[in-house]
Amino acid sequence: MKKIAILGSTGSIGTQTLDVIKSNPEHFKVEVLTANNNADLLIAQAIEFQPNVVVITNEDKYDQVQDALSGKDIKVFAGEKSLSHVVQYDEVDIVLTALVGYAGLKPTIKAIEAGKNIALANKETLVVAGQLITDLAKEKGVNIYPVDSEHSAIFQCLVGEFHNPIEKIILTASGGPFRGKDREFLKHVTKGDALKHPNWEMGAKITIDSASLMNKGLEVIEAKWLFGLRDDQIEVIVHPQSIIHSMVQFEDGSIKAQMGLPDMKLPIQFALAYPDRLKSDFPRFDFAAYPSLTFEKPDMETFRNLGLAYEAMSKGGNQPCILNAANEVAVAEFLKERIGFLEISEVVEKCLNNLPFVLDPQYEDFVNTDIETRIKAKEIIDK
Repeated sequence: MKKIAILGSTGSIGTQTLDVIKSNPEHFKVEVLTANNNADLLIAQAIEFQPNVVVITNEDKYDQVQDALSGKDIKVFAGEKSLSHVVQYDEVDIVLTALVGYAGLKPTIKAIEAGKNIALANKETLVVAGQLITDLAKEKGVNIYPVDSEHSAIFQCLVGEFHNPIEKIILTASGGPFRGKDREFLKHVTKGDALKHPNWEMGAKITIDSASLMNKGLEVIEAKWLFGLRDDQIEVIVHPQSIIHSMVQFEDGSIKAQMGLPDMKLPIQFALAYPDRLKSDFPRFDFAAYPSLTFEKPDMETFRNLGLAYEAMSKGGNQPCILNAANEVAVAEFLKERIGFLEISEVVEKCLNNLPFVLDPQYEDFVNTDIETRIKAKEIIDK
């Protein structure tokens, strides 16, 4: 029985994780649930799953959660500092980090310092501070199990192959709702257009990132740290059907691929249950329903974000941190309809080119870089 702390239990990954746990009560128990603002859903989840602790990050909603759960044997905390506290509980076996963006960094660090294995759905943690996180995980003997479908696919392809050198990995991308469109078309797309992902049901921020190919750029950087790769060992290919989730090519030229229908519950369950594969009732793939699987190169001139991510990864230092923070601000402003779709990458590029470069950043450098980048991005947008 593994006891799970879910950071971000009310989001898309968090709710699907609870579905997995509900289907496997003999294997998993919820120990901690956290949410940022969605107090109503957090309360409902706590009543159903009876965790030891819940955290509502928005301190204004503490009384609402506390009152709703009074009389139940559930501790209620509030505030960002509480996230870093609860992940260190002795009872927790594995921490699933499903927070959105930079917010996942500090709680993940604290969980690793406490020796907790990590099921990582918060790719930004490795994008921002990949060297710091991987070094700390090695020091503490902590395993990081990827939850992103692409990185889970790579991990699954590597099971039994860890002694065999990788020639390269191939991350697949759906291409999003604007695959094949030119910049003239993209000038006029709306928030509603960008939120219509062809294959996946995801939260708003990651859906916009998918449409701009920034999500794939972030995944490229995450893959570098998860699998200890050189920049030139990571390739992206557009695969509109989203059936092959990613591939590994070994030094003998052989390629292994992990396939399945686009359903996040499978990589979530694999990360929580590893090294076991638990029986599931997930929908099964039917080859006859997909007579053609197609592949094409990504258009990095039209979708500039993917190229920017490769450049930030190559330069290293605090550049990926700048990339992430600028993108978070720009996407939030696009969702408020304050900037256009193409302006997202313009804001990111200006921040990358105009903020101080730190070659060997420590934790405080990441904190400062994130703050400075958000200020700069808002200045650019408000001009």
